[in-house]
Amino acid sequence: MRHHNITPGCIMLLPFYFKGLGLGGGLIMAIGSQNAHLLRMGLRRQHVGLTVLVCVLCDMILIAAGVAGMGAAIEGNSALLNIARWGGAAFLVWYGVRAWRAVLNQHTLNAASATTTLSAAQALSAILALSLLNPHVYLDTVVLLGAIGGQQAGPGKLWFALGAMSASTLWFIALGFGARLLTPWFARPAAWRMLDGVIGLVMFGLAASLMTGAAIAH
Repeated sequence: MRHHNITPGCIMLLPFYFKGLGLGGGLIMAIGSQNAHLLRMGLRRQHVGLTVLVCVLCDMILIAAGVAGMGAAIEGNSALLNIARWGGAAFLVWYGVRAWRAVLNQHTLNAASATTTLSAAQALSAILALSLLNPHVYLDTVVLLGAIGGQQAGPGKLWFALGAMSASTLWFIALGFGARLLTPWFARPAAWRMLDGVIGLVMFGLAASLMTGAAIAH
């Protein structure tokens, strides 16, 4: 029987992957219009596969463009590298504060309230608009993930991007196809509070890593 061993190179690259996974997961789970729409479609069982696919593809394209473009821009430029590091850290702190402020809000998501049936074309148009016309999408993927991903050394950029893409893919699939199971849970404000609290912790932890120079690439 042939044994396949994991090479030391792959093991060394795994931290880059998990860093992208953690940051991408923290950003993608934040409550927003795209997630709310996907949850509604999942609860109503309308074009769930199409909606999930568009969400995943849009995130993959934007993450890849961000990491590739920002990586080329900041590579070898210490000034841009510091701007990306401190700017990214500041944004993460703001994001964490925003998430923790949401913990104090009594907000629920009445995802099952609508009864309108959408055609495939309408469903496609709706999710494309929510995915591409929302400035926060570009801020999260192209700017933040791109800047941090661009700091990673060598193949670490690719592995960071793959980690962020994996987070988006797993979240969208779970949210879209698992929506019916989440209905009783997310009808309660406490569930959203718990989610926001965890997101805040993730954002603060990653910001601290950047500010202390503990980024994996260095």
